[in-house]
Amino acid sequence: MPDRAPLILGTDFVAVPTDDFDASCRFYGEVLGLPRIGRYGERPGAEFQAGNLTLAVMQNDAFGASFSPNSMPIALRVADVAAARERLIAAGVSFHTEPFDSGVCHQAILSDPAGNPLSLHHRYAPPNPAGDQVARATQKA
Repeated sequence: MPDRAPLILGTDFVAVPTDDFDASCRFYGEVLGLPRIGRYGERPGAEFQAGNLTLAVMQNDAFGASFSPNSMPIALRVADVAAARERLIAAGVSFHTEPFDSGVCHQAILSDPAGNPLSLHHRYAPPNPAGDQVARATQKA
C-alpha cells in the first residue's frame, strides 16, 4: 500500500539574489519594514519574515553562484495596494506599474535594489481550488 502522507510539507524560504547585500538588507528591513530573523554568520545572507514567507537575501558570489535577478515577481500580500504603493513612493521607491486588477486581485510591480521584481498583491476573490479563475485572469493579461 503506497504512503499517502504529503511529501512536501511547506516552503521554508525563497532565495532572493543580490549583488549588493547591504543595499538589499536596507530595502527589505528598513524600506519594507520586514523583521530580520536570521543572519548567515559572516557570509552575506540574511532572512526576512514576510508574513508566512521567509525571504532569504543572499549575495550570489559569496555562495558560489553568478548573479542574476529573478525574472518573475514575488507577490507580497498587502491590505491595500494603492495605499502601500503610495507609502513606498514616499520612501523613494519607483514602480514599474500603476495598480492594476487581474480579475481576482489588485497588484503593482516594483523592483528591489538588485532588480528582483516584487508585486504588491491583494487578492479580493476567493481562491478557486481548480485554478480556473487564475487561468482566466492570466489569459486576459
